[in-house]
Amino acid sequence: MSNTHYKYSSLEDFLASAELTVDGELDDGWGARFPVKGRELQAAILFCDISGFSSRSLELNPTETLAFVNNFFAWISAQSLRHFPGIVDKYIGDEVMVVFAREFGSSDPFVDAVQAARWIAENDALDFGPHMGIASGLVTIGYVGTPLRYNCSAFGAPVTLAARCAGIKPRKNCSAWMTFPAEEWKDRDFGAVFPPKKDTLPDGSTRARHQVWELHEPQSAELKNLPVTEVCIIGKNVFHAPAITAVDRARMGVAALKATNRYWPDGQEVAQRKKSAGLQAHAAS
Repeated sequence: MSNTHYKYSSLEDFLASAELTVDGELDDGWGARFPVKGRELQAAILFCDISGFSSRSLELNPTETLAFVNNFFAWISAQSLRHFPGIVDKYIGDEVMVVFAREFGSSDPFVDAVQAARWIAENDALDFGPHMGIASGLVTIGYVGTPLRYNCSAFGAPVTLAARCAGIKPRKNCSAWMTFPAEEWKDRDFGAVFPPKKDTLPDGSTRARHQVWELHEPQSAELKNLPVTEVCIIGKNVFHAPAITAVDRARMGVAALKATNRYWPDGQEVAQRKKSAGLQAHAAS
């Protein structure tokens, strides 16, 4: 039997090649039918969103906001998937949701989600400062929608819990953090999940760097529409000033598009083309 493991690029690809655990139709109560198709599995959900997105986006015009958000999504997707077998579920506003499961290649989905969050925070060159929430448990990867439009997503309590955890702020001052239900940590060894980075010295030996992450004491958190939950936070206690901010990068990118005639604010290019066509028609007559 082959041990080949395919790397799925999307949840749709996974479902297309997986045995479904539910495959039927239901009536909506008004005579229309809708499908219920999907697969139940154990998974860890990672939610990331941008710190202070509302206030930061107020400084940008709509196209600059588009560039700002897409820069965030491109960076998050690259960092969360570069070394870890997660699948991006969806992009929602300024949030991204990633799913980890044994079926996708994880030996421990929760640890992969935590280590992906660590990697994201340690490579935050533009200082997006994402808050991250993680939760794991039974989910259903399934189709949602109607014949007008179908999407594929993860459904279940861990999705809601991870999203709520992403909104919890630590009591200590941190440059980045991840939050998850305290019961997820169990008896895990912090040093094993967060091994210190090492530097190679001129003589070939290695030296461990100072650990910049800290596991905070569990705390009770009030989560919207959910019971009070005991959560743990792992915070990064080192701050840095980026050479260029995400806001500045968005502005510079859109300015570069405009300079190369790839951005036409308020339809200026369309108006100019119509004007030129009118002048040419008048000259021909």
